Amino acid sequence: MGKASRRKRQTDGAPKAKRAPFVARPFEGLADEADWVAMREILPAATARINVVVPEGLEVDGTPVPAGEREVTLVTVLPGAMPAVHRDNGEVLVAMQSRTSSGDASRDVAQSLLTALVAEPGTSVTSVRPATADTPRMQDLVAEGQRLEVEVQEDFGFWLGEDATEEQRAALEQMNENAVPMERVEGAPSAYWCLMTGRAYIRWILGEDEDTATRAVARLQAAGGHTLGEDTKLLGAFRANGLLVPVIEVDPQAEPSSHAGALAELQARYEQAAASDEPLTLPERKARDGLVSRQVTLR
Repeated sequence: MGKASRRKRQTDGAPKAKRAPFVARPFEGLADEADWVAMREILPAATARINVVVPEGLEVDGTPVPAGEREVTLVTVLPGAMPAVHRDNGEVLVAMQSRTSSGDASRDVAQSLLTALVAEPGTSVTSVRPATADTPRMQDLVAEGQRLEVEVQEDFGFWLGEDATEEQRAALEQMNENAVPMERVEGAPSAYWCLMTGRAYIRWILGEDEDTATRAVARLQAAGGHTLGEDTKLLGAFRANGLLVPVIEVDPQAEPSSHAGALAELQARYEQAAASDEPLTLPERKARDGLVSRQVTLR
């Protein structure tokens, strides 16, 4: 085949969609950004009902997506890492944690959501096409003023519909046995206690960009105000979807709720440190370098 023929074949039909651009902080701009990150990266079992508004003219694989407002349920994970489920009763569950990855987690979740909306009721969405630059983001779909009210679940019982199969129930039992206990801790916008191998930790998700948060925590550490008090320890921090997640070890015998007061005080110290535009002192720079050297990136 000649070059001219190949060029003609390549230009026939619709233009190829561009790849979705990488977004380091994919949920920025959404209310409760830190909790979006928690559902994407931190929490094993949690749900959140939200209202989305689908504009006219969207399609998935040539199928028009029903326009208008509707309620959907975001979940942390679904069996077999499925992206979504459209249940017989019309309820749509969309997994925040799935195998889809375009470089923009917000578009990935939106693609799963739109695919589930065009699927027939009673359909398990086992795969979706990769999101592209034309795929809307969750920022484009979430209803105005919508907050993310996360409900931490004790187990994965939210998986099961009314007509769950024995295979699904068996998978549920196995997941429940391996689930890490987690609870929200009041006192900060987004903080979660967890118990792992007999040790307890609070994962404290900070709402500022990574650099601002790291400098603020370094200021606190240099001043000795970076923990919840005696017998607690800052172990390090994760980087997750553009946010910093310090991890503080706490007494495993203490009730999670007992840390709320100290956490509120830590949050207030952090906010004051984050608002400072003073250059870092030498001890603060050393603390920042230590934090950075121990950071782990999720995903």
